[in-house]
Amino acid sequence: MKKLLTLVLSAILLLSLAACGTSNDKGKEKTASKNLLQQVKDKGEVTIGTEGTYAPFTFHDKAGKLTGFDIEIAEEVFKRLKIKPKFVETKWDGMIAGLDAKRYDMVANEVAIRPDRLQKYDMSDPYIASKAVLIVKNDNKDIKSLDDLKGKKVGQSLDSNYRKIAEDHGATNTVVEGFNQAIDLLASGRIDATLNDNLSYLDLKKQRPELPIKTVYSEPNATENAFLFRKGSKELVTEVNKALADMKKDGTYLKISKKWFGTDVSK
Repeated sequence: MKKLLTLVLSAILLLSLAACGTSNDKGKEKTASKNLLQQVKDKGEVTIGTEGTYAPFTFHDKAGKLTGFDIEIAEEVFKRLKIKPKFVETKWDGMIAGLDAKRYDMVANEVAIRPDRLQKYDMSDPYIASKAVLIVKNDNKDIKSLDDLKGKKVGQSLDSNYRKIAEDHGATNTVVEGFNQAIDLLASGRIDATLNDNLSYLDLKKQRPELPIKTVYSEPNATENAFLFRKGSKELVTEVNKALADMKKDGTYLKISKKWFGTDVSK
């Protein structure tokens, strides 16, 4: 009789544990099944990967506060969605890998819209358009166009759109962590040129007019940049696009654009 009672109690315990496991599994499945929009709404917070060292888009002001055009656009978007943005600063070369690893929900860092990225990621509507410029030292007389990069040394971030352009024209790349490092290498003569955004160049020259650098070529067509998300984030992307459209319609976007650039940089 004692043996039978022990077996019955063991069976009840096993069933109880199985039921708990099923309940936990269902809870996990329920969380996993929520799309990204639902997840960030539940948390009341969206995490955003950004560089924090790329003026005037994402950088720290003299008081140490994270600011910039991309930061203000993202803040305004999520203010309208009633979701708090939390910025996670990381180096550009590891930024997209960080998105893949779910260290943050999206990226706001002048990410160019490219066919290869659209295959792997979701991207918002563009919020800024800019042109690439080729930058060299003031005394450089050899480089006047992209074709002159053949056999020359450039400094570009590993996952940069500009690295591909330079290498397609025969340049050898020295991997840099960002625009400022590339400019320092250029000024010291360790590289021959670097490609970057014309708005970044203009801001740099405003901040550091003593730099012995110049532009020798400007891309004829503008590159559009957007927020980057993991695939499967369409619900959140849709809401972000609505907010961007509303910002342009009511003049908020233009106000932010003129604050940083003095003009409309959406086209």
